[in-house]
Amino acid sequence: MTLTFAATLPARGFDVELDVADGRTLALLGPNGAGKSTALGLAAGTLRPHDGHIALDGRTLVRADGGRTRAWVPPHARQVALLAQEPLLFPHLSVRQNVAFGPRSQGARRRAADAAADRRLADVGLAHLADRAPSTLSGGQAQRVAVARALAAEPRLLLLDEPMAALDVDVTPELRQTLKRLLVGQTAVITTHDVLDALLLADEVAVIEDGQVVERGPTAQVLSRPRSAFAATIAGLNLLTGTWTGDGVRTAAGEVAHGRTPADGIAAGTPTTAVFRPAAVSVYLDEQHGSPRNSFRGTVRSLEPRGDLVRIRTGHLAADVTPGAVAELGVVPGAEVWLSVKAAEVDVYPAG
Repeated sequence: MTLTFAATLPARGFDVELDVADGRTLALLGPNGAGKSTALGLAAGTLRPHDGHIALDGRTLVRADGGRTRAWVPPHARQVALLAQEPLLFPHLSVRQNVAFGPRSQGARRRAADAAADRRLADVGLAHLADRAPSTLSGGQAQRVAVARALAAEPRLLLLDEPMAALDVDVTPELRQTLKRLLVGQTAVITTHDVLDALLLADEVAVIEDGQVVERGPTAQVLSRPRSAFAATIAGLNLLTGTWTGDGVRTAAGEVAHGRTPADGIAAGTPTTAVFRPAAVSVYLDEQHGSPRNSFRGTVRSLEPRGDLVRIRTGHLAADVTPGAVAELGVVPGAEVWLSVKAAEVDVYPAG
């Protein structure tokens, strides 16, 4: 593994172990305050762990024990580049000089550093802006320059902390495509709230909640068969967790979900997850009976436009229905409704 990471920060409730293979990109998903940026700060050297060991290519970056740092490589010597949400370009330097800063700080001569900067600016499609001042750039251009600056230092590990978060939605797709191309073969960790970032940029996903990794696996697998509430939310799926009773998943709240199980079956008493799409859910004012069908009672929390549909949320579940159905039912926040989904639309699998 290129990166091996094990660190705790008790004051933040942070206790995480991760690894990233050479040339792979890992996406860290999780709600605000979960510990995603803390993980990047520890890897970059802007934070020190209370306990733990972080290594890159077998070289120890930090080792700590009981709050004492036993080994330490300063940030500038780690071969790690951190790209923040804001570009943070040096305002008194030109675009080329900003990108050349990394090679220059590593001892490269000006001509070689400028040549490296021009190559990286070409990579992000901004070679024609090399002599411009950062203040003349758009937000999307400035972030692409920041990407070029991070890569010009030839880092062994690239850390990206929600790099699209501060951008307008109309420039985000271009930067996402730029990163998709540049991350090929680059070892990287990216934090994001956007499912498209994870799908297009990451080989693997780790979900962090309350300072701990609760789910890890290939991106497509995690987002299609989530085992955590946050992964289900970001993937746009409903998720119910509970225990397999033999013919359904019984949750702690007493709800029962029937669905399709793996061919080899599930043993009774196994911790189990049921997943289904909001588009597969129908909304009624009264409970619907019939087999095989699932019905869940709830109170409408919100109504959200989703293209030509409306998403009805009842807390832990969601349904996508037409505006006409909303009007016909008279659904408003606070209304009591029944959400119904056919068992054939529900996938059930062991949660472990």
